[in-house]
Amino acid sequence: MIAVPFGDTQRFAIVGSPAYFARHEAPRTPGDLHAHRCIRTRMPSGAIYQWEFERHGEAVRIDAKGSLMLDEPGLTQQAARAGLGLAYLSEWNVATDLQAGTLVRVLKGWTPPLDGLCLYYPGRRHVPAGLRALIDMIREHADARRLRQERPSSKGKARTVRR
Repeated sequence: MIAVPFGDTQRFAIVGSPAYFARHEAPRTPGDLHAHRCIRTRMPSGAIYQWEFERHGEAVRIDAKGSLMLDEPGLTQQAARAGLGLAYLSEWNVATDLQAGTLVRVLKGWTPPLDGLCLYYPGRRHVPAGLRALIDMIREHADARRLRQERPSSKGKARTVRR
Protein backbone atom coordinates (compact mmCIF):
# COMPACT_ATOMS: atom_id res chain seq x y z
CA MET A 1 0.00 0.00 0.00
CA ILE A 2 1.10 3.54 -0.76
CA ALA A 3 0.16 6.34 1.67
CA VAL A 4 -0.24 9.92 0.48
CA PRO A 5 -0.52 12.24 3.51
CA PHE A 6 -2.74 15.30 3.31
CA GLY A 7 -4.28 17.78 5.67
CA ASP A 8 -3.05 19.21 8.92
CA THR A 9 -2.54 17.38 12.15
CA GLN A 10 -5.74 16.63 13.99
CA ARG A 11 -6.50 17.13 17.66
CA PHE A 12 -9.55 16.36 19.73
CA ALA A 13 -11.04 18.50 22.49
CA ILE A 14 -13.21 17.66 25.48
CA VAL A 15 -15.64 20.54 25.86
CA GLY A 16 -18.62 21.61 27.91
CA SER A 17 -20.65 24.78 28.31
CA PRO A 18 -19.97 27.38 31.00
CA ALA A 19 -23.42 26.48 32.43
CA TYR A 20 -22.37 22.82 32.72
CA PHE A 21 -19.18 23.78 34.56
CA ALA A 22 -21.14 26.08 36.88
CA ARG A 23 -22.85 22.88 38.15
CA HIS A 24 -19.95 20.40 37.84
CA GLU A 25 -16.28 20.56 38.70
CA ALA A 26 -14.00 20.30 35.67
CA PRO A 27 -12.32 16.89 35.26
CA ARG A 28 -8.56 16.91 35.84
CA THR A 29 -7.85 13.40 34.51
CA PRO A 30 -9.68 11.13 32.07
CA GLY A 31 -10.72 8.95 35.01
CA ASP A 32 -12.70 11.89 36.40
CA LEU A 33 -15.04 11.62 33.41
CA HIS A 34 -16.85 8.71 35.09
CA ALA A 35 -18.43 11.29 37.43
CA HIS A 36 -19.68 13.40 34.49
CA ARG A 37 -22.48 13.29 31.97
CA CYS A 38 -20.81 12.67 28.64
CA ILE A 39 -22.38 12.93 25.21
CA ARG A 40 -21.59 9.62 23.59
CA THR A 41 -20.94 9.00 19.90
CA ARG A 42 -22.32 6.12 17.86
CA MET A 43 -20.11 5.25 14.90
CA PRO A 44 -21.55 4.31 11.47
CA SER A 45 -20.73 0.67 12.28
CA GLY A 46 -23.01 0.88 15.31
CA ALA A 47 -20.12 0.75 17.79
CA ILE A 48 -19.95 3.27 20.62
CA TYR A 49 -16.83 5.42 20.33
CA GLN A 50 -14.46 5.20 23.29
CA TRP A 51 -12.74 8.47 24.10
CA GLU A 52 -8.98 8.26 23.56
CA PHE A 53 -6.36 10.07 25.63
CA GLU A 54 -2.59 10.10 25.87
CA ARG A 55 -0.05 11.89 28.04
CA HIS A 56 3.62 11.17 28.73
CA GLY A 57 3.36 7.86 26.87
CA GLU A 58 0.31 6.73 28.87
CA ALA A 59 -2.60 5.87 26.58
CA VAL A 60 -6.10 5.67 28.07
CA ARG A 61 -9.46 4.74 26.53
CA ILE A 62 -12.61 5.73 28.37
CA ASP A 63 -16.05 4.31 27.77
CA ALA A 64 -17.70 7.66 28.52
CA LYS A 65 -21.00 7.30 30.36
CA GLY A 66 -24.04 9.37 29.57
CA SER A 67 -27.66 9.02 28.58
CA LEU A 68 -27.37 11.05 25.36
CA MET A 69 -25.89 9.33 22.32
CA LEU A 70 -25.56 11.04 18.94
CA ASP A 71 -24.02 10.16 15.60
CA GLU A 72 -23.35 13.60 14.12
CA PRO A 73 -20.69 16.08 15.34
CA GLY A 74 -22.87 19.16 14.77
CA LEU A 75 -25.61 17.77 16.99
CA THR A 76 -23.05 16.78 19.62
CA GLN A 77 -21.68 20.31 19.57
CA GLN A 78 -25.18 21.79 19.97
CA ALA A 79 -25.90 19.46 22.89
CA ALA A 80 -22.65 20.50 24.60
CA ARG A 81 -23.50 24.19 24.07
CA ALA A 82 -26.90 23.54 25.66
CA GLY A 83 -25.19 22.21 28.80
CA LEU A 84 -26.29 18.59 28.37
CA GLY A 85 -22.83 17.17 29.06
CA LEU A 86 -19.24 16.96 27.93
CA ALA A 87 -18.40 16.25 24.30
CA TYR A 88 -15.36 14.75 22.55
CA LEU A 89 -15.02 16.61 19.24
CA SER A 90 -12.28 17.65 16.83
CA GLU A 91 -10.67 21.02 17.51
CA TRP A 92 -11.74 22.40 14.17
CA ASN A 93 -15.38 21.63 15.04
CA VAL A 94 -15.25 23.67 18.25
CA ALA A 95 -12.65 26.38 17.54
CA THR A 96 -15.24 29.13 17.05
CA ASP A 97 -17.12 28.16 20.23
CA LEU A 98 -13.89 28.13 22.23
CA GLN A 99 -12.98 31.61 20.99
CA ALA A 100 -16.50 32.89 21.70
CA GLY A 101 -16.57 31.31 25.16
CA THR A 102 -19.70 29.28 24.44
CA LEU A 103 -17.69 26.11 25.11
CA VAL A 104 -14.87 25.52 27.59
CA ARG A 105 -12.09 23.02 26.99
CA VAL A 106 -10.82 20.59 29.62
CA LEU A 107 -8.13 17.89 29.67
CA LYS A 108 -6.13 19.65 26.94
CA GLY A 109 -2.89 18.02 28.10
CA TRP A 110 -4.44 14.61 27.46
CA THR A 111 -5.27 15.18 23.77
CA PRO A 112 -2.02 15.38 21.78
CA PRO A 113 -1.96 16.20 18.06
CA LEU A 114 -2.48 13.29 15.71
CA ASP A 115 -1.10 12.85 12.22
CA GLY A 116 -3.27 14.18 9.42
CA LEU A 117 -5.28 12.03 7.08
CA CYS A 118 -3.74 9.79 4.41
CA LEU A 119 -5.03 8.45 1.12
CA TYR A 120 -4.06 4.78 0.78
CA TYR A 121 -3.96 2.96 -2.53
CA PRO A 122 -2.44 -0.31 -3.69
CA GLY A 123 1.07 0.05 -5.07
CA ARG A 124 0.75 -1.32 -8.56
CA ARG A 125 2.06 -0.22 -11.91
CA HIS A 126 -1.16 1.05 -13.44
CA VAL A 127 -3.02 3.66 -11.41
CA PRO A 128 -6.35 4.75 -12.95
CA ALA A 129 -6.26 8.26 -14.42
CA GLY A 130 -8.80 9.66 -11.95
CA LEU A 131 -6.88 8.37 -8.95
CA ARG A 132 -3.58 9.61 -10.45
CA ALA A 133 -5.10 13.10 -10.87
CA LEU A 134 -6.28 13.09 -7.23
CA ILE A 135 -2.87 11.96 -5.96
CA ASP A 136 -1.11 14.65 -8.01
CA MET A 137 -3.49 17.34 -6.72
CA ILE A 138 -2.97 16.27 -3.09
CA ARG A 139 0.82 16.32 -3.51
CA GLU A 140 0.80 19.73 -5.25
CA HIS A 141 -1.36 21.17 -2.47
CA ALA A 142 0.94 19.70 0.20
CA ASP A 143 4.04 21.09 -1.55
CA ALA A 144 2.47 24.56 -1.81
CA ARG A 145 1.48 24.49 1.88
CA ARG A 146 4.99 23.41 2.90
CA LEU A 147 6.54 26.25 0.88
CA ARG A 148 4.20 28.80 2.51
CA GLN A 149 5.17 27.53 5.95
CA GLU A 150 8.90 27.63 5.18
CA ARG A 151 8.80 31.15 3.74
CA PRO A 152 9.27 33.85 6.41
CA SER A 153 6.21 35.99 6.84
CA SER A 154 6.44 39.66 5.95
CA LYS A 155 3.28 40.51 7.91
CA GLY A 156 3.84 43.24 10.44
CA LYS A 157 7.27 44.20 9.05
CA ALA A 158 7.81 47.72 7.84
CA ARG A 159 9.14 48.04 4.34
CA THR A 160 11.11 50.98 3.03
CA VAL A 161 10.38 51.98 -0.53
CA ARG A 162 12.97 54.21 -2.24
CA ARG A 163 11.97 56.37 -5.12
